[in-house]
This record gives sequence, C-alpha cells and structure tokens, in this order.
Amino acid sequence: MWMKPRRPSEIWLRNSANAIAGHQTMGNSGKTYRVCILGCRGRGTAAGRAYHAHPRTEVVGLCDLKSDLLATLGDDLGVAARYTDLDQMISELRPEIVAIPTGTEFHYELSMRVLEYGVNIDVEKPICVDLVQADTVIKTAAHKGVRTAVHHQGRVGASMKAVSRAVKEGRIGRLRHVSASGKGYYGGYGLMNIGTHLINYILEIAGPCNRVSASALTNGKPIGPEDVLPSPSGMGTIAGEHITAYLEFEGNVTASLSQHRFPVVDSAAYAVEVFGTEGRLFWKSDGAWILPSPHFVPEMEQWEPLPLDIPDQFDPSKSAEADFAFAGEFAACLDDAREHTCSGIEGRHVLEIMMGIFESAAYGMPVPLPQIRRDHPLLRWLDELNHDSPPPMPRGYVEWLAAEDERIGRA
Repeated sequence: MWMKPRRPSEIWLRNSANAIAGHQTMGNSGKTYRVCILGCRGRGTAAGRAYHAHPRTEVVGLCDLKSDLLATLGDDLGVAARYTDLDQMISELRPEIVAIPTGTEFHYELSMRVLEYGVNIDVEKPICVDLVQADTVIKTAAHKGVRTAVHHQGRVGASMKAVSRAVKEGRIGRLRHVSASGKGYYGGYGLMNIGTHLINYILEIAGPCNRVSASALTNGKPIGPEDVLPSPSGMGTIAGEHITAYLEFEGNVTASLSQHRFPVVDSAAYAVEVFGTEGRLFWKSDGAWILPSPHFVPEMEQWEPLPLDIPDQFDPSKSAEADFAFAGEFAACLDDAREHTCSGIEGRHVLEIMMGIFESAAYGMPVPLPQIRRDHPLLRWLDELNHDSPPPMPRGYVEWLAAEDERIGRA
C-alpha cells in the first residue's frame, strides 16, 4: 500500500505550527488555504473538484499509487504536482489541509501519518472502523494543535442548513422526533456507509445523543454471532441485514433510523423527516420542505419548499454543492480557530452511535453514550462467546452480497 512513513523534519513541523498559529490569529482573513488530495478515486475526485472550485482553497498536490488515477484527476484540475509518496508530497508542498478520501480501513493509518506533520485533515466518512482508532486520531490532532473534519458534506449543504435554520427559528414549534431512512443497502453496511450521514443530520437537528437501542435482523431472525461479518468496502465489522435504531436526546426528543436492505438500492428512500409540535420538515439532498401542521393528511395540507441559501460563487458544473460548502466551512473554521461543523469530534460521536447500535442489537439492551468500552462491540461479543473470528468476505458490494446470500441459503 502506501510507502513506509518517514519522520518529518523539525524545521517543517516548526514552520507548519507557525503557519497554523498565524491562521488562528488572522480572523476572517480571506486567505487561500493550500490543499492536497490523498486518494484520487471517486470521492477524491469529488473533494478535489470542490477544493479546486472554492475561492478560499487551492489544490496544490495529488497523491495516489495508481498513475492513471493521478493523471485523470491531475489533468481535470490542472494540477501538475502528482505523487505516489504522501510523505514526499507533504514535505515538498507544505499543505494546510490534506483530504483523505480513501477506503475506511485506511483512514486511521493515513490520518495518523498526516497528523504527524501537524496538518489539518479532512477524512472521508466514517472517521475510522472503531472508537479506539477514532479516539487516537482526535487526541493526536489536539496534541498537534490542528483541526480534523469528517467529510459529512451534506450537513453543511444548503438543504440541511435550511432545515436546521427552520428548527432553530421555531417554525415547527418544539422538536419532538426525527426519522431517517437509508438507501436500501444491506443494513450493517448501510449503517456505516449511509447511516453515518443520516446520524450526522440528526445531530445537527437534535444535538448530542444520550442513548441508543436497536434491532438487527438477518434473514428474518435476530442476529447471532455467525452473522458478524467483515463489511464491504473495508468499513470494519458489521452485522444485520435489516437494522432499526431508536435514539434518545435531551428534552424528550427521539429519533428513529432505518437501514433496511431493499431488493434494489433506491436513493429515493434517502430522506430525513423532522416532527415538531406545530409542523414538520422534510429533507432531501437537493431540497427541503415545511408542512405548517404537525400531522400530515393527504390533499389537506401542502408541503412548502424552503429557500436554499447557495453561495454566489458556486458553479454546479465544477463541483457538488455540499462538497463546495464543506470546503468553504473548512476555510472559515481555520480563519476563526474553531472546530469544523463536521469536526472529528462530531464524527467520533457519529461512530459512537453506530457502535452503540451494533452493541444494542448484539446484547439486546440499550446502550448509554458515550461508551466506556471503546473496542468494537461485535468483536467483543464474539470473544465473550468464544466464537470464531468473522470469515473472509469479498470487498466489493455486489460480490459481498452474493456471498452473503449464499451463506444464509438465499442464493
């Protein structure tokens, strides 16, 4: 994989620290931040285009082990500095932000290597595969005096901002409940892949989560230790074909999250509905609506679109709106010496909730948050039952699903 790390020079560390300190005292300086992209596949392309398009950020370098991916994205962005060695890239280019849009199984190692240089990181979601890793990343970033952000871009996108603003303005009265649905992936994988976004939206609306309860079914039955499997796409360890979770917040606010496997994945199901005492809100990635009544009766009440505040500089031909907003938020948080809205701390809380969901489903009881034990609950469960480690599974989702259907006798 990535080449063996080399220890950064003391001169580079000192210069980086001085630069960061300068950013934190400049306030809303309007300066342009130097960005490197570590990984040039789909998510790297999306991040690269957004950072390239935003007037507050400049993509100065790309890194990937595959020369064809480097060439494609480099040509697309007009970036000549292309590397296969991340240490060389950081040492030579001295970026202020490094984006890490790679597979989840690489997040911890790559985050730690970049943080060694005292550089702010934007890591793809979820932050890591377990809380032990996430805790170490957060602690290291704090020690280095830099910011971590987890790429939950939808939270700073125009449609979620519109929903959040309506809640804060009291347009639906007192918040009661939030309901969120995934796209129909296999439940445990959907939780780590799509549920991570949905949970982040719920946190924006309801605040920190205090406790979770969950049901996880595979082939119509509650999960057993034999249903604990390696996730597709390297997202750690998962269980459950159909997951339904219940989240509790301050002020009697609750939320429900469904990650149910559909016959065919359908993005139309990807949505959040917010229930208040005087109205409702509905979120989709491309829009937001309000219902001026707490109860929906077809043909009696009309959903009204909420206005979306999209930056004047945004050009839809150059990047996705939410990714563009994420880049702008990173520049703003560095200006103001504050955490990113989608900070590593917030991303870790998302992971706490997801680990709590798996733990509740396995042990059959609610899980208070944050957890005292930070190891992966499903692996702990197997260990306590003296059960074998999860068997190998394909990494690709289609191949993984075929293997799982064969395992449960459905193929």
